[in-house]
Amino acid sequence: MPVVEEKLPPCPECSSTYTYELGSLLVCPECAYEWEPAAAAADETDGVIRDAVGNVLSDGDTVTVVKTLKVKGSATGIKAGTKVRNIRLVDGVDGHDIDCKIDGFGPMQLKSSVVRKA
Repeated sequence: MPVVEEKLPPCPECSSTYTYELGSLLVCPECAYEWEPAAAAADETDGVIRDAVGNVLSDGDTVTVVKTLKVKGSATGIKAGTKVRNIRLVDGVDGHDIDCKIDGFGPMQLKSSVVRKA
């Protein structure tokens, strides 16, 4: 059976491809730079919040819900196609990064992966 090698990302400092793991860190032997793999993934997003199709969202945007959402305590949910005006981007819990008010439901938080910029 052949040995499967996992591909490690190149060094963010010098772009060397000879990186290796040392405990929970990745290390570059050429420039001695050490970093956490999770930190590298966070750097790739640059803190930009995007909707379900990849559009960049900002405070005050109007978005449309792309799939029907169940809401605790409500017999009906938020239906696909519901427009949400004047969103606010926040650092929420469990990926809920949009703070908004929805007519008929009141204030709530949504995930950016279930909305599309209108």
